[in-house]
Amino acid sequence: MKAGFIGLGTLGKTMARCLIENGVELIVWNRTINKAADLDAKTAESPAELTESADVIFLNLFDSNAVCAVLYGDDGLLAGDCSNHLIIDTTTNHFDYVTGYHSALADHGGMYLEAPVLGSVAPAQAGTLTVVVSGDRAAYERARPYLEIIGKKIFFVEIPGLATKMKLVNNLVLGTFMAALAEATVLGEKIGLEKQVVLDILAAGAGNSGVLNAKREKLLREDFSTHFSSSLIYKDLHYLQDLARTLNQPVFGASAIKEMYALAAAKGLGELDFSAVYQALKN
Repeated sequence: MKAGFIGLGTLGKTMARCLIENGVELIVWNRTINKAADLDAKTAESPAELTESADVIFLNLFDSNAVCAVLYGDDGLLAGDCSNHLIIDTTTNHFDYVTGYHSALADHGGMYLEAPVLGSVAPAQAGTLTVVVSGDRAAYERARPYLEIIGKKIFFVEIPGLATKMKLVNNLVLGTFMAALAEATVLGEKIGLEKQVVLDILAAGAGNSGVLNAKREKLLREDFSTHFSSSLIYKDLHYLQDLARTLNQPVFGASAIKEMYALAAAKGLGELDFSAVYQALKN
C-alpha cells in the first residue's frame, strides 16, 4: 500500500506514523518540511508533485483555508494530475467548503472524501480513532483499507457535508465537557480540596467521562503539551455557530463555551492543549 500525506501537525504526524508502522509506504508534504525528518517517509516538493507519486492522499490541516491553499494553490493538488486520485480529508472543515471540494476533485477526474476523525494523539497512535465519512460509496470502499488502519470505528454517512457537520456537533460535546471539567476543578480547589481529590470525586460521579480519563493527568500535572489545541476547538465552535445559524437553531452552550477558549487564547494559551482552559480559569 502507498499513500501521500499532507499536514504534519501534532495529530497529522501521529496518523502518518501509524500508517507507516502498518506497512503503508508514505510520501509526505508539509509547509515546514523538516517536521518529516523523523518519519520513515519520502518527501515531495509540493502538493502538485505529490500527485505524481501517490493516487491516495490524506489531508490533515488546521482549517478550510489551509485545505483551500493545498487544493487550489499554484502548486496545489489540483495543479497536478488528479485523474483517478482519491483525497481523504481528515481536517475538521467548515461545512460550506466541503461540497466545493467534492465538485473540484470530480471536475479533475478524482474523488474526495470527508473523513474527519474523533479522538486525539493517544487513539491516533493506537489506530483507534473514530472516523466519520461522507462521499461517493466507491471512494469509501477504496479508502477503507487505509481508514481501518487509523480508525477502530468508521461511520459512513455518505451524503456530502454530513460527516463535517457531525464532527462539529461532536466537538460541541468535547469542548463543553472539557470546559466544565476545568471549571469544576478550579471551583473544587477554591473550596479547599486538593486537586487530586477533586478529580477523584468527579471521576466517581458526574464527571466520569472519556474526556476526564484522557485529560486527568494534564489537569493534575498542569502539563498542557498539545494533543488538541485550544485554538482548534475555538475554530471548531466558530464553525458550529455558523452551522446553527443556517439551521435557525440556537446553540446557547456552544456560544458561551467558545468564549472560554477565547479567554485561553487571550492569555497566550491558544497553541497549548485545550485542557489549558483550566489554567485560563484558575488564573
